[in-house]
Amino acid sequence: MPIFRLNALAMALTFSGAILADASASKAASESTRESNQAWLQRLPFEDRSSFEDARRGLIAPFTGVVENAKGQVVWDRLAYNFLDGNGAPASVNPSLWRMGQLNNMAGLFEVRERIYQIRGMDLSNMTIIEGDSGLILIDPLISTETARAGLELYYQHRPRKPVRAVIYSHSHVDHFGGVRGVIDEADVKAGKVRVIAPEGFYEHAVSENVLAGPAMMRRAQYMYGALLPRGERGQVDSGLGKGTPSNATVTLIAPTELIAQPLETHVIDGVEIEFQLTPGTEAPAEMNMYLPQFKTLCMAENATHTQHNVLTLRGALVRDAKVWAHYLDEALVRYGEQAEVLFAQHHWPTWGGERIREYLADQRDMYAFLDSQTLRLINQGLTATEIAAELRSLPPRLASKWYSRDYYGSLSHNVRAVYQRYMGFYDGNPANLDPLPPEDAGRRYVAAMGGADAVLKTANQAFADGDYRWAAQLLNHLVFAEPDNAAARELQADTLEQLGYQSENATWRNVYLSGAHELRSGVAEARARNGAPDMVRALTPSMFFDYLAVRIDAMKAADEDLSINWRFTDLDEDYALTLRNGVLTHRKQSRHAQADIDLSMSKELLDRIALKETGFLKEATIGGIEIASGRLKLLKLLGGLDEANPQFNLVTP
Repeated sequence: MPIFRLNALAMALTFSGAILADASASKAASESTRESNQAWLQRLPFEDRSSFEDARRGLIAPFTGVVENAKGQVVWDRLAYNFLDGNGAPASVNPSLWRMGQLNNMAGLFEVRERIYQIRGMDLSNMTIIEGDSGLILIDPLISTETARAGLELYYQHRPRKPVRAVIYSHSHVDHFGGVRGVIDEADVKAGKVRVIAPEGFYEHAVSENVLAGPAMMRRAQYMYGALLPRGERGQVDSGLGKGTPSNATVTLIAPTELIAQPLETHVIDGVEIEFQLTPGTEAPAEMNMYLPQFKTLCMAENATHTQHNVLTLRGALVRDAKVWAHYLDEALVRYGEQAEVLFAQHHWPTWGGERIREYLADQRDMYAFLDSQTLRLINQGLTATEIAAELRSLPPRLASKWYSRDYYGSLSHNVRAVYQRYMGFYDGNPANLDPLPPEDAGRRYVAAMGGADAVLKTANQAFADGDYRWAAQLLNHLVFAEPDNAAARELQADTLEQLGYQSENATWRNVYLSGAHELRSGVAEARARNGAPDMVRALTPSMFFDYLAVRIDAMKAADEDLSINWRFTDLDEDYALTLRNGVLTHRKQSRHAQADIDLSMSKELLDRIALKETGFLKEATIGGIEIASGRLKLLKLLGGLDEANPQFNLVTP
């Protein structure tokens, strides 16, 4: 009985081996795409090579190999990106994205300044290593234990082998904490030998962000990061923020021992003074910048990187606040701009020199402020989200010409629509769009109105031949949803999405387009079992677990089955009163129903083991691990009827 299937969390936070698309199925860049990409060479200052100088600066030891897990499976393969080394952009890649792909390909151990080092290019993010008086302070131990361990070992090959005294999590996204058990032992944390420091709210957000919509986020993340695409000129080139996410990886979490709770706090860690600046609600719900006064060095976490970031990530999440983001960037500029001589972040490469740092922070501030203010300006002129994206085609010229403002990860197009969503929601004010037909129904009607499938294909073929790919994609989307078995429509739509991907400056847009093309040609890959993330499962509070159960109940099927449940966790000494009414499950902490239909007791530790498939609910209810005082059959019926998430649902077809 697969009752607890908390794999939604594991799917969102771990990365398994993927069956990569067949590179031979892809097609060459069209003449329209060649011309479009060639035009970018005149649009941007490609003669400016300062980013390459910065990205190489301080290189101590390159990383050009492979990281494997304990089973010998490949976790990270730098060799897969060798096609980027020393080559000009091919016709199938936007030259601006190719440039970023080459920059992110500079992997290894780098010296930022004396006593500050970074591991870069060994997965999506950076690990920063600060040499304290007696040991090391690590900021953000990458996504996986395997890459983090390999990165620290690379450091030890060239620097003294000192113990890790502290780990700092800059924010609550998995690529900044998942490798922690690769660099420290929890026993040392519990013994007080290692400090683990994070911003207030970190633990809750780190665990909860991807739980409730975890399966859907993971499915969309496959497209966003190009997980199923081959690495190559016609496949995945980059992720914009870094190369990509590891496969077959082990994601872990050790709870913080100290939380930064005040807007500004100063702590001395192994002899190194660090001022923490909390920035809640920016790139992550819980995030913080750090300033090291003795080194005149500023860490901007993920709040200022060498790209326009996401206000709303394509995998799905809550919309971020561009206005707050700009505010905290300005606060950092005012507080540290005149002092800092080096600025680094937990992605990309550092910036050196006070004047360059001040310009960089001011530009990043202005970029997010622009997204917020100009979207609102056009909202108040009556424009819809789509119209605003069409109106705001570029940042102001000085910003648009800066490489660190380009659309490699976020994009102006989807960010302004995200700002619209934050303020105005899904409805654009036009009554015709208040209750639209679903895609299949709309598709059939559009196809009929346009004269049938052959007429649509003829028009779409002409649009493709003209290089009008956005229009071709919209036309063909109606036909594919109206006639999903129409092979000619699917193939032409795949060809169309492929050319849109080849033209995209944005890495995640490219990955999305090419992933859609792959699935139109080859179908959706069968769901594969993923390893759980035990630390993440154990970190779920009972309230989070009950919230997750609630989203798996089909309300219409359960609408007439009212239940009251008393659920006790013996090892936590906590009682929960659950109520199923009108198909909706709610709960109250430290409460019990006077009379309950179902009454059970178990340990939270046993719940975790069931979630990790180490045992089963039915088995434990039979052998006594779970005590059910009343309502045994009702409980088993409820849990046995929970919806199972579909981890590989269709995206480009009905």
